[in-house]
Amino acid sequence: MGFKNQAIGVVPLHEDGTVTLVGQNRFSLANYSWELPEGGAPLGEDPLDGAKRELAEEVGLQAADWRPILRMELSNSVTDEICHGFLAMDLSPTEAAPDETEDLAVARVPFAEALDAAVSGYMPDSLTVALLLRVHHMAVRGELPSDLARLVLY
Repeated sequence: MGFKNQAIGVVPLHEDGTVTLVGQNRFSLANYSWELPEGGAPLGEDPLDGAKRELAEEVGLQAADWRPILRMELSNSVTDEICHGFLAMDLSPTEAAPDETEDLAVARVPFAEALDAAVSGYMPDSLTVALLLRVHHMAVRGELPSDLARLVLY
């Protein structure tokens, strides 16, 4: 199956070690889901532009520091959909503009709490699980600023 969009996921990591999550109804599974900001970008669009748009639209944030951290094949046995994951840091507020069909809740939680929820199955969204694990891995490997890595790991 071919998609007209590429999937985009963003880890908005604040300097105090918290992340911003989005809560919303996911009609395809008939459940309420807490997850990282994510969405789609047209195939011809730079994935970073899509990530910037999703972060602003869904949670009203912009970032001065963007890092591509993951490229995933979401379900390569049945689809060609690709996901691009980004780490967004040095965050500041901007105007949110969610899609008219979205009824979003926003929460800011400690990174460790979000990671625990993701790996225990409470937040089963695949992009959220993979991206939180990737940021944790970056902290373990020294790929984050040391003060931020300390907050991510504890």
